Amino acid sequence: MIAAALPKFSAKRPIRLALVSPKGPLYRHRGGVFKRSLRYAPLTLTTLAALIPDDLPVKLTILDEGIQELPETLDADLVAMTVITGTAPRAYELAARFRKQGIAVVLGGPHVSLIPDDARPHADAIAVGYAEDSWPQLLRDFAAGTLKARYDQAPGLSLANRPFARRELLPKNRYITNNVFETQRGCIHRCEFCVVPFTSGKTLLQKPVADVIADIRQHGARKLIFVDANLISDRDYALELFNALTPLRVQWYGLTTTLLADDLPLLEACARSGCRGLLMGLESISEANLRQTRKGFNEPSRYIELTKLLHEHGISLNGCFVTGFDEDTPESIRQTAELAVEARIDLPRFAVLTPFPGTDLFRRLEQQGRILTRNWELYDSQHVVFQPARMSVKELQLGTEQAWRHAYSYTSIARRLWHSPAPWAVRIGANLAYRYYGYHLHKFYNCDWVIGSSGFAQPAMAGA
Repeated sequence: MIAAALPKFSAKRPIRLALVSPKGPLYRHRGGVFKRSLRYAPLTLTTLAALIPDDLPVKLTILDEGIQELPETLDADLVAMTVITGTAPRAYELAARFRKQGIAVVLGGPHVSLIPDDARPHADAIAVGYAEDSWPQLLRDFAAGTLKARYDQAPGLSLANRPFARRELLPKNRYITNNVFETQRGCIHRCEFCVVPFTSGKTLLQKPVADVIADIRQHGARKLIFVDANLISDRDYALELFNALTPLRVQWYGLTTTLLADDLPLLEACARSGCRGLLMGLESISEANLRQTRKGFNEPSRYIELTKLLHEHGISLNGCFVTGFDEDTPESIRQTAELAVEARIDLPRFAVLTPFPGTDLFRRLEQQGRILTRNWELYDSQHVVFQPARMSVKELQLGTEQAWRHAYSYTSIARRLWHSPAPWAVRIGANLAYRYYGYHLHKFYNCDWVIGSSGFAQPAMAGA
């Protein structure tokens, strides 16, 4: 019905397009842990901006609610929002506001791809999957007054020869960095709790290495971040990338699995290429937990050796643990934090297990009757939204908070950082930022959700 009412546009009447990134309560500009953004600049909006057809007249506005307030009204004909599960309620709220103002709304992003039917009632159109081909078509349809209700990822999608993200459209000084790049999408693993296999699939979509290098060169990046879910999913591709990066003499940070430590030639190539820090999902110190979540290739007995090996190659470790697996107890969470300190992990992180909709974990817990709420705003990896197997909700919530406090006590920071390869300013600055985050989490466990005296989570508002 919306298509029949849409105006047609011309060079004299360009489309007024707003690309919007809504944020959940923990990171929203007007309330959150930090007073300024400590995030890197997002790629999604600037990539969508680059994909606007050259022959289509568009007046573009980009708004990231993580760094700025959104106006009550927008001078726009079309608003497109990228949505993750934790920001879905905010996106739906904004969509209702904009549609009431007569603005058409498109919703896309991981949450929309995971459960399209959840987003569909809140938008004039939804974009499911990657939009390199469907987004330009959506814009052309909108300009012609023939907007469809749904646009799916094009079959046989290729990431080759795509325009570079228009990073200049976001204010550089409002982020830690805008030197953000991707080389591929997807992951060869199918971890039970991870959204990547369910939004990207196990088939890797890769940019030609030459395209990645050209993007880095044209942007002039010297220190950069790769946002790939797993840089070493394809060993041959990773080796080609590392060898191509080496002559650039850049410093970079990215994400891999612990399997990198089992491939010394690849690790050495990674270090030579300028890698200075890696985020790895260590997840648990329990082998039973790792088997259940299909990440049995992690070996907790080797976490200390892993950290030491990375340090010997000049690479810092951002080691991520998840609390709330079925074998976890308050005691095991405490032991996890103690191991993080003993292993000298540069930046340990502790996330509450979150059953994102559409994942195998969500389906299993739903079948077991353990999902406690579908208030997506709480799906932020810090709130407990399911019934743990061997402890109460309160024990898991408080245990996770205590893990942060233990790992980021001043004594623990000193023990962990003495042998870190990172410059002292980076070591201390990053750890103090994480300390502030970990010591203030309790202030933000209040999003329509409380822990009752029984230790069970209870909705603070109807419909939570």
